[in-house]
Amino acid sequence: MKGTMIWFHEARGSGFLLSDDGERLPVERDCFVNGEAPIGRCNGLAVTFGVAERDGVRLAVDVSFVEALNPRRARRRSSGMRGGS
Repeated sequence: MKGTMIWFHEARGSGFLLSDDGERLPVERDCFVNGEAPIGRCNGLAVTFGVAERDGVRLAVDVSFVEALNPRRARRRSSGMRGGS
């Protein structure tokens, strides 16, 4: 599935993400692939994940961050006049 992080509290090791289907799911530190939980602000970061049930609660598992593609920047054009004197 795909979605975005809503928030993650580093000290508590828990937070929430929002699936593209509109479902708000809890996520815990141990549910991130390779233990790569977010550090600092993470609201809006794109993620992929699976869904599992633990103690009767649906939660996100195997969460990984989607690599952001760096869009190409437009070239700056010279403001000078072209041509001869």
